[in-house]
Amino acid sequence: MRTLAVRLSEQAIRDLTEIGRFIADLSGSTDVALGFTDRIKARCMKIGNAPRGGVARSDLGEGIRLVPFERSTVILYRIFDAEIVVVNVFYGGKDYASIMGGAQDDDL
Repeated sequence: MRTLAVRLSEQAIRDLTEIGRFIADLSGSTDVALGFTDRIKARCMKIGNAPRGGVARSDLGEGIRLVPFERSTVILYRIFDAEIVVVNVFYGGKDYASIMGGAQDDDL
């Protein structure tokens, strides 16, 4: 399969900002927080190299796939014809199944 471009949805960007703030507050270090969110972003960009590598999770929404990251984070994305869209990034045991149950596709 060809490599696809990866785009972060507005919600995924908000998720990363929230994660960064939480890590900064918890660790007391913006460097630690930025390092973690930068690693998440790098992982998101690699999804385009193997788009079907994530676990299909149609129970979370049509076409949703999931990739775990560093034991504490999950990345949810969809595959489209010409790109991957990262829909959400969840950290720290959030109940993403419940959250996604109320999700809207308006943000893609």
